[in-house]
Amino acid sequence: MLYQKLSKFFATDIGIDLGTANCLVFVKGRGIVLSEPSVVAIADGTKEVLAVGGEAKRMLGRTPGNIKAIRPMADGVIADPEITEEMLRFFIQRARQYAPRSRRILSPRVLIAVPSGITGVAVRAVKDSAQRAGAGEICLIEEPMAAAIGVGLPVAEPSGSMIVDIGGGTTEVAVISFSGIVESRSVGVGGDEMDVAITQHMKRAYNLMVGDRMAEDIKIEIGSAYPQDENKTMEVKGRDLVSGLPKTIKITEKEVRAALQEPITSIVDSVRATLERCPPELAADLIDRGIMLAGGGALLRGIDKLLTEETGLPVFVADDPLQAVARGTGIVLEEIDVVHKARSSALR
Repeated sequence: MLYQKLSKFFATDIGIDLGTANCLVFVKGRGIVLSEPSVVAIADGTKEVLAVGGEAKRMLGRTPGNIKAIRPMADGVIADPEITEEMLRFFIQRARQYAPRSRRILSPRVLIAVPSGITGVAVRAVKDSAQRAGAGEICLIEEPMAAAIGVGLPVAEPSGSMIVDIGGGTTEVAVISFSGIVESRSVGVGGDEMDVAITQHMKRAYNLMVGDRMAEDIKIEIGSAYPQDENKTMEVKGRDLVSGLPKTIKITEKEVRAALQEPITSIVDSVRATLERCPPELAADLIDRGIMLAGGGALLRGIDKLLTEETGLPVFVADDPLQAVARGTGIVLEEIDVVHKARSSALR
């Protein structure tokens, strides 16, 4: 109770979108101050952290044997608690530098966005890692709720709003009404699965091994979920699996779209399944309001048109969908003292 009273004046309020592919950090009063890949480079054997974020990502596939560049998050949850702790410590310390000195006296209050389908064990892992990383009070918010708030959906109204947050490791689908999630699905398919699908296609079709970064570049450059007016092409560099030598080939947007069919179909199926289980009154609201897309996967060309075709509902891509969840945590942080006051009143 004393910490809650003092933290209002002497602690930094930090919101974290702890994503599989990227981590975004919001500092109350400053906005989003960090957007870094969820990658940590460590020394093999000692586990000494050498780099975090963008610097570590540049090491992926390029490090000598004594250095490992790893992703401590998988499918939206912690895969390596120790490395996640070090990553969180780095982000929290960096974030506190953006706060006034008077706000650095106490450990920061941290709000972390997590997948809606997260288990109790995974929740404990997130809280423990954040606490050991230097957080004071720790609160969690479901990613689809944070994303819906971040894109400006009227979540508090007694009417249905639908958000589809396509992240790196998971896709979160939710129907929200009265500040609560009425129906939701969390599936382990996202941008990473799309990269894997492209990598596998390159092996099958061309006997070409490409790295994770090249697969991601292909997805961003010419990836699509729906036929486009122009069938773009791209030169791809990798290693020939037969000769073992470097090789360059040219691929088309059409074949990349075919390679992405399986993960995209999984996302479409999860949206349809959520709609099928949605109460009819809220489903009727969605006919006019439609579906809002957030997360990095929302930037895949044609994903909105495909979902419109499959559901019959209007589909919109949020402005700057990559920052939707982080912005949502920031908006919630603005009201965190009001929430504490309400809780305190209820306990009396």
